[in-house]
Amino acid sequence: MTERLYLYDTTLRDGQQTQGVQFSTREKIQIAEALDALGVDHIEGGWPGANPTDSEFFETRPETRATLTAFGMTKRAGRSAENDEVLAAVLNAGTPSVCIVGKTHDFHVTTALGITLDENLVNIRDSIAHIVAQGREALFDAEHFFDGWKANPDYALEAIRAAHEAGARWIVLCDTNGGSMPEEIAHITRAVIAAGISGDHLGIHCHDDTGQAVAGSLAAVEAGARQIQGTLNGLGERCGNANLTTLIPTLLLKEPYASKLETGVSFDALKGLRRASRLLDDILNRVPSKQAPYVGASAFAHKAGLHASAIAKDPSTYEHVDPAVVGNSRIVPMSNQAGQSNLRERLMRAGIEVEKGDPALARILDRIKEQESRGYSYDTAQASFELLALDELGRLPDFFEVKRYRVTVERRRNKRGKMVSLSEAVVVVKIGGEKVLSVSESAGPDGSDRGPVNALSRALGKDLGPYQSIIDDVHLVDFKVRITDGGTDAVTRVIIDSEDGQGNRWSTVGVSANIVDASFDALVESIRWKLVRDGAEPVARV
Repeated sequence: MTERLYLYDTTLRDGQQTQGVQFSTREKIQIAEALDALGVDHIEGGWPGANPTDSEFFETRPETRATLTAFGMTKRAGRSAENDEVLAAVLNAGTPSVCIVGKTHDFHVTTALGITLDENLVNIRDSIAHIVAQGREALFDAEHFFDGWKANPDYALEAIRAAHEAGARWIVLCDTNGGSMPEEIAHITRAVIAAGISGDHLGIHCHDDTGQAVAGSLAAVEAGARQIQGTLNGLGERCGNANLTTLIPTLLLKEPYASKLETGVSFDALKGLRRASRLLDDILNRVPSKQAPYVGASAFAHKAGLHASAIAKDPSTYEHVDPAVVGNSRIVPMSNQAGQSNLRERLMRAGIEVEKGDPALARILDRIKEQESRGYSYDTAQASFELLALDELGRLPDFFEVKRYRVTVERRRNKRGKMVSLSEAVVVVKIGGEKVLSVSESAGPDGSDRGPVNALSRALGKDLGPYQSIIDDVHLVDFKVRITDGGTDAVTRVIIDSEDGQGNRWSTVGVSANIVDASFDALVESIRWKLVRDGAEPVARV
């Protein structure tokens, strides 16, 4: 018999406490819709009245299957719950569920709030009772609960009992400072249950300051708690919150959770997990973490030849789950550690068929090793690897030839007397028998300079004649520079991530002592890969 485990997402509230993160109302709606499609039970939308964006979100909130929840704090001492304007603003959001935070650590009550321990209990009890009287589901976030328990277990228990007896549906035990060990969390959660608050009324809220928020959350669940709070991609203040992107597949796919617990996330919805993770990164304009469990680009990457050989026979030899169940895919990177097993696997996945024993396989490996000795890296630059392989196989179409390019950077005063920079690029390519010259500046919509690489990218993609319709939707999304040797004569490696209008994303690499040359080589490879993948027909030479 399975028990129900409830998933509570706080990306839009606690996740927004991440340094450098500020969602717009429209972005909050996008994230809420993605979370709802995933199947979480509660979506905490923010703190109405605390800022204009959160207030606007609740006014324009989307219709969701998940229970939309407003967040706030207990009433203040010296006034009634009915007359507390902060609590009123939270209730006025009109959500079916309300979560309020209150102190459960005696030190914080007397030091941070400056009130008596009994006054704090009244604040908790009256606030929860007021929410319940309004016909809302009430949740109580027991702030600093584990630290409070370790300092004064009697008072910490008295505080959450006040909320429970007043009618709170969920008592959420918070490891607010993120310093509790999983064993401590499990022990204290069991003690709370033994004291009379059943596990189906207990939630867990962990921060990741020791890198154990996921482990702490699972420890609480094993001890009997039946709600988990967390955020997509582990967003949150300081080091972040428990990462639901890791927790959800673990709960669905790993024992003892998979056979004993049931969540609102279906296996079909689980296939959208990576997509939801990427959506959040795109909104934040962040490069996704390649090493993220389950959803990262490297989560199912097999670099060593021995691994790839075994994977080809049975993927379970080096994969703990099928990557497809979380919307991810297997990658066999190429490097100087690769063998022919890696190579055949990677070529097959790229749609490049080569017969076993073809001498071209050895030539491709030798060329990869030679290139990497010069500073190239094909671990992540999969598009460049595919172009290299096609070239060695004699199958790389001759779309265009770069005859020359030039880029200049000018520093001058504008009309307001302010020193500004402007980059300008000239690119000459030969398509068939015709030369095409394109010029572009790097000025953005606001007139700011986007740099020489941007100017080159715009010039290269400005006029490629018969190929223009194929590359019009290509844009550069990330640009990484690595110095492979020290000194002023160092070799520079540039990796460029590009994306098209269909959401396809690919990486190319360029290497040179000149950073502009390295960048331009990677840009050219990006365009060539797009033309190959879209099946462009080369123009006949005149």
